[in-house]
Amino acid sequence: MSLQDKLAEKIEAWRPRTTKLLKEHGDAKVGEITIAQAIGGMRGVKCLVTDISYLDPNEGIRFRGYTIPETLEQLPKVPGAEMPYVEGHTWLLLTGEVPSKKDVEELAGEFRKRSEVPKYVFNMLRAMSPDTHPMTMFSAAILALQCDSVFVKQYQEGIDRYDYWKPTLEDALNLWAKLPQLGAFIYRLKYKGDKQIKPDPKLDFGGNFAHMMGIDKPYDDVARLYFILHSDHESGNVSAHTGHLIASALSDVYYASSGLIDGLAGPLHGLANQEVLRWIQGVMEQMGGKIPTEEEMKQFVWDTLNSGQVIPGFGHAVLRKTDPRYMEQRNFCLKHLPDDPIFKYVDMLFKVVPPILQEQGKAKNPWPNVDAQSGVIQWYYGLTEYDFYTVLFGIGRILGVVSNIVWDRALGYPIERPKSVTTAMLEEVAGAK
Repeated sequence: MSLQDKLAEKIEAWRPRTTKLLKEHGDAKVGEITIAQAIGGMRGVKCLVTDISYLDPNEGIRFRGYTIPETLEQLPKVPGAEMPYVEGHTWLLLTGEVPSKKDVEELAGEFRKRSEVPKYVFNMLRAMSPDTHPMTMFSAAILALQCDSVFVKQYQEGIDRYDYWKPTLEDALNLWAKLPQLGAFIYRLKYKGDKQIKPDPKLDFGGNFAHMMGIDKPYDDVARLYFILHSDHESGNVSAHTGHLIASALSDVYYASSGLIDGLAGPLHGLANQEVLRWIQGVMEQMGGKIPTEEEMKQFVWDTLNSGQVIPGFGHAVLRKTDPRYMEQRNFCLKHLPDDPIFKYVDMLFKVVPPILQEQGKAKNPWPNVDAQSGVIQWYYGLTEYDFYTVLFGIGRILGVVSNIVWDRALGYPIERPKSVTTAMLEEVAGAK
């Protein structure tokens, strides 16, 4: 018998055991948690600490206690722009305080001083296969910078553990400053024939990214909004938890950030926005490109649900209202692209889907989440390459996760080491032998 055949035999015999445990004994306790939580990806288990952000079921994500509308309102705005400095948001994530204009200008200056990407990183990216996924390139580029880690050098020299956060912050600032050029370089290398646009040192984080991407205003505000909205989402999601876990071993922020990007690349995490956009474009094709009436859209939604399919972009594991990240992007669309055909479909779905999902009664949260809106804006401004969308997500997410890592080091959090049990142990606890 081949190895594959032997494994197939074992797996088929094992699956019913797990199914029975979940179905008949999911509420049985293993220590302080249930069997369902142990098998079900630790969902809902409160065992992580972060003060950077909190996902409020009714208010959405709070950054250092501020709701998204409050964050966007209070942070200093880029002159001549609608949106705040990403640098100012980073200050808020790190310190818990809304920065002054002077604070933001000083931090933006720090970013400019640290923004040069070494040539060896570009050479490495150019040497990769043209078929390489942008997220693979992004992860590899971050990892390539690891040789310059300040933390590693000081750790090897024997730094006091209570000072670990200081070189970690140095690494964080060095990495953050390079993210706009790394992202834009990968985009133009892969999709624009490697016709690169040099950075403009006079521009802020979001403005410089838009400039290097080669996309005109107001895409600079799109970038600022996108990076802020996606910067953190508590610690339990795959990308954030991966970053924390890797850093808990005292791996530097380059290792941790490369790892969190790898987690973000999964279709159950960071790819959702492109899947929603692809689905909407499929709906448009089915409807012949015309803007449907509300009745026609309602019928389409019911037909979709009755066929056993879902409406992507609606529902959230925690939220019990429309995702505020969705609403901020919706407001941007209403102002800047109200007549865009794709947005008209998104707008129609926003109006008809929640009442239908409520009537159907299967969804705890029938409201749209951030992914239902974000891809539409990117497409409108000419960024039509689906595979790149998660790189945008990753640039933002690194801001929040690495801010967390700085504080993990400052507070001396230990290495993560949860305890595992076997299926047989669970069956014994449940009396399910």
